[in-house]
Amino acid sequence: MNIFVFPTSNLHEHLGVDVLMFVAYLRECGLGACDIAKLCSRQPWLLTANLGRVQAMVECAENIGVPRASGMFRHALHAVAFLSEDKIAARVNYLKNTFRWTDAEVGMAVSKAPSVLARSKESLQRRSEFLISEVGLEPLYIAQRSEIIGHSLEGRLRPRYYAVKFLKENGLLKRDPSYSTVFKISEKAFRKKFIFPHKEAALHLAEDYDAACKGDVPTNFRFT
Repeated sequence: MNIFVFPTSNLHEHLGVDVLMFVAYLRECGLGACDIAKLCSRQPWLLTANLGRVQAMVECAENIGVPRASGMFRHALHAVAFLSEDKIAARVNYLKNTFRWTDAEVGMAVSKAPSVLARSKESLQRRSEFLISEVGLEPLYIAQRSEIIGHSLEGRLRPRYYAVKFLKENGLLKRDPSYSTVFKISEKAFRKKFIFPHKEAALHLAEDYDAACKGDVPTNFRFT
């Protein structure tokens, strides 16, 4: 529910002074009504938080490299909502070690995808092993495209990787695609580009890909 749609003339009748100050402050930080509504829908406690805590969140977001003007600013506020400075530092250090990033690279990764701070250690470890050890991506490549880490490993990353790997091994691709594109495009676009054109040459590709998206392990594929 969007709580920011009341007529301006009646706003004080619907929202308390603290909430009005909260909304005004976030507007000063560059967030529009839609962004504020989305932030509060995920963090409803913000509506009763004191302004000092919200200001501290904004400072944390800026400290991890996400300026107020960034399109990722709302996501950064969500990521740091329940994290102290010590916890943020610990998670940044874990990311650095897990993905073999330099200080500059981990800073880049967090600024591009603040949500990585909210992921569990197990989730990050599994993605690191897959992207670096299995796919063969360089740490810098991942840092520059850290939004990849936010995608489902079993529901998107693995199925798409194995589908493209099969196409490459069987000479069905004219050129190697960027894994950034492979992982980021919509499901509809992926199927249109990598599945549908090969229905005749690879009779089981669509079926195997569908099975992979449902969680079947790669060893069950008939790609090879």
